[in-house]
Amino acid sequence: MRTFFLSMAGAFVAMFLFLFLMGIFFVAIIFSATSSAPDTPDNIVLSLDLNSEYSDQAPVSGIAAFAATPGFVDLLTKLQAAEADDSVKGLYLRGATVGIGSSRAEELREALLSFRDSGKFVIAHTQGTFGVGGPSALRSITPADEVWIQPGSEVFAAGVTFETEFLKGLFDKIDVTPEIYPFYEYKNAPNSYNESGYTAPHREAMTQLAQSLWTQSLNDIAADRGLAVADVQTALESGPMTAEQIIANELMDKEGYPEQAEEAAKEKAGKDAEFVDLASYTPPSLPLKAPAIAVVGGEGAVVTGGTNSGSPFDSGPAFASDTVARAILDAGDNDKVKAIVFRVDSPGGSPTASDQIWNAIERVQAKGKPVVVSMGSLAASGGYYVSAGADYIVANRSTITGSIGIFGGKFALAGGFNKLGVTFDTVSVGGQFADAYGMDEFTPEQEAEVKASLKRGYDRFVGIVADGRGMTYDEVHDVARGHVWSGEDALDRGLVDEIGSFTDAIEKAKELAGIDADATPRLIYYPHRKSGFEALEGLFGASAQTAESMAAISSITNDKRVQVLLDELATARALSAGEAQAIVPRMNER
Repeated sequence: MRTFFLSMAGAFVAMFLFLFLMGIFFVAIIFSATSSAPDTPDNIVLSLDLNSEYSDQAPVSGIAAFAATPGFVDLLTKLQAAEADDSVKGLYLRGATVGIGSSRAEELREALLSFRDSGKFVIAHTQGTFGVGGPSALRSITPADEVWIQPGSEVFAAGVTFETEFLKGLFDKIDVTPEIYPFYEYKNAPNSYNESGYTAPHREAMTQLAQSLWTQSLNDIAADRGLAVADVQTALESGPMTAEQIIANELMDKEGYPEQAEEAAKEKAGKDAEFVDLASYTPPSLPLKAPAIAVVGGEGAVVTGGTNSGSPFDSGPAFASDTVARAILDAGDNDKVKAIVFRVDSPGGSPTASDQIWNAIERVQAKGKPVVVSMGSLAASGGYYVSAGADYIVANRSTITGSIGIFGGKFALAGGFNKLGVTFDTVSVGGQFADAYGMDEFTPEQEAEVKASLKRGYDRFVGIVADGRGMTYDEVHDVARGHVWSGEDALDRGLVDEIGSFTDAIEKAKELAGIDADATPRLIYYPHRKSGFEALEGLFGASAQTAESMAAISSITNDKRVQVLLDELATARALSAGEAQAIVPRMNER
């Protein structure tokens, strides 16, 4: 009995210690949250390192949400808000060593020019750029008042290159037959399966897109540096340039190390100036009566249903149709919200999912609430489908958009398995189409039905665009057929309304909602972004071992090369299930 009471006493003591330690833990978290924001210094130099990777939109759950990791659009809004903050004197910008993407460079450039126009300074420093990603790394820093380059480094920013992988040779070797049918000749995503290289229409579209991005880059860099476009083109196309050569060509201003550029920024800001990371900068709060605009985000492949995982480690943005459609509808139901800005950064995906999101926009518009689309780096195919019905579409000149078209079919795998000694036999009832998505090739009748279904899907897509853009079917078909366009070319063809950034889309939303032009709106984000404590709740559901494993998996799956493979597998799985796809051609900007 004595042993029993001692055991019970030990258990109570252990429980008390556990609760006591947990209490200390939560108090420490609260104390950290309330004390982590020091008094704002009188002289602030914001800092932004472009080598840090940011998703287009902020994560809504998981570790990244707990850490309050911002998205790229958040950086743009913070920088705009800082224009009116007297304590912010300027920005210190660390240039990327590889390209950040043409559209992102353009959007950042516009924000930097606006920041400078407000009377703030921008000092940029680069430790050189490599040939990966073309001129975007250089394009993103040339708006600065001063551009520094580290001695001994070089700049290589020649041209825009698109690289596409083709799998036909592999399929021929393993006797797999891709029966993938595009609508129409410019819907070039299936070429990765059906061809061993670019077809004539594919090459035409890619060349036109690359030329458009290259011309835009040259024009921007030349304008920022006060140079002739021809001189910039000659310099960049000459190949890698040393620090001395790029200064001689007037593309940068002076040599120096990062620490020297930092000292120059502090000196320019004034006495006791301090650096504040733009990601953690908190702009002055807005009055509670400020008019509200909802921001709905969609990033990545458009998929049917809800989010794919409840894991606290799966914190990346998503373009799941249930989630995004519900976010749009919830924003429409909020009486305080005067307009919706829908930020789209997507290569497309499921037409069914895209249609669901398009319908949600139609429903909130029926209530009299305007919807403005802001296109990010990529808003093509299904990404254009979800945008087509908006009241107004704003795109960057470098946005990849259009690609109005779909494709579908399957991979006939029987031949490959037969080579391994695996054979298939089938019992099928219910008509000649019942076994259409089996292992063998389509019969002629099945192929005809698949193509007819795809044609109906294409016609619906074109019809939605025609209604949304005030065009006829034939007018849309003429610029559709799967053709990708830059935002600049899309404007000329009536597919977008204005060239501009996310902040320009906010301004247009204010105008359509009748909000005073001088008013600063309060942005309400949908889906709801979990606060640090809300995200923390999910983290307590994972053991240390699970956390370690999931963190490792997350780091692997976030690798862009792995993501390409995962996207290909997801597309193949959808095709095998008979689902049509509205996806932009696979391309890697180099």
